[in-house]
Amino acid sequence: MFIISGKGTIIEKRPLARKLSAFVALSDAELSVLERLHKRRRTFVAGRDLVHQGQADQAAYILLSGWACSYKLLHDGQRQIVDFQIPGDFLGLRSVVLHVSDHSVEPVTDLEVTEVFAADLFEAFAQTPRLATALLWTASRDEAMVVEHLVGIGRRGAAERMAHFLLELGNRLTLVGLGSKAGYDCPLTQYLIADAIGLSAVHVNRVLRQLREDGLATFRDGHVTFDDYDKLAAFADFETSYLDQLGPLLK
Repeated sequence: MFIISGKGTIIEKRPLARKLSAFVALSDAELSVLERLHKRRRTFVAGRDLVHQGQADQAAYILLSGWACSYKLLHDGQRQIVDFQIPGDFLGLRSVVLHVSDHSVEPVTDLEVTEVFAADLFEAFAQTPRLATALLWTASRDEAMVVEHLVGIGRRGAAERMAHFLLELGNRLTLVGLGSKAGYDCPLTQYLIADAIGLSAVHVNRVLRQLREDGLATFRDGHVTFDDYDKLAAFADFETSYLDQLGPLLK
């Protein structure tokens, strides 16, 4: 999809622009500044970290295509996946603000990204303060999702936790045009899901089978199908207000 500005310039509407449009109605000038943040393209192969926990002077990345996961490693080698990143998300954004990165980012699939340095962000913010506000919105939304994940691991049963996880991913993907209430493509393995929601891979398999047999959701061959979206949402007590996707607050 493309946007034609008032000056006739064609600016590609990338996943990040689609995501930010849920908060702010982006002007031609703001879209142009956002496009300039996409000038340094890079690719990364699956399984090789692009952000390292403890690394200093780290760039951030805008995810154009592919999936990644952010995680922390414990001293005994155990891993906790904090979240999965999809097109339109920033990777390692805190790394350009903190002295060292507090987490690692690993590509789940091969990735296409754009590399963004702190100077790029500060220049963009100076030129378009509303764009800075929109990026603050994305950071706040990410924090709200982490809170939901904490509640899920701490208080939700295994099946409800899985259902909530699948629904949240579906809503995030729908925002950038990659999902719907029917379902979405999903490259995650049961081992990755296990590291994210605090279950063993065996338990993940068992819970997915339960959701399928109950006619709620099916995860098969890299695709999630919502067999009964409304019933699944009721089962998980899933409500979307924390995702804040109702429409732009800034016109």
